[in-house]
Amino acid sequence: MNERAAAAAMDALGTELRLAIYRQLVRVGRQGLSITEIQQRFGGIPRSTLAHHLHKLLQAGLITQQKDGASVISRANYDVMDALVDYLTGECCVGENRFEEGVA
Repeated sequence: MNERAAAAAMDALGTELRLAIYRQLVRVGRQGLSITEIQQRFGGIPRSTLAHHLHKLLQAGLITQQKDGASVISRANYDVMDALVDYLTGECCVGENRFEEGVA
């Protein structure tokens, strides 16, 4: 993942509601949730509001959507989630002095 993609993903997760929706999709696993199920889990938020939030997550690649009959199923994109975590932690602690005092 490059810096631009990481920034877009972080921006997409930048509201409490979008973050909560995304975490819910991660929690339910690869089966995903329909738009109606997501609405029910979040107190019946208006469909247009939910569509806006899902679109932001979709644009960033954090979720995928698939038509299933009359429903649209949203799923967390675990590959992108893993890439974002790897990007954020990939250089963890490289600036620390790894030599303990008295050990060369």
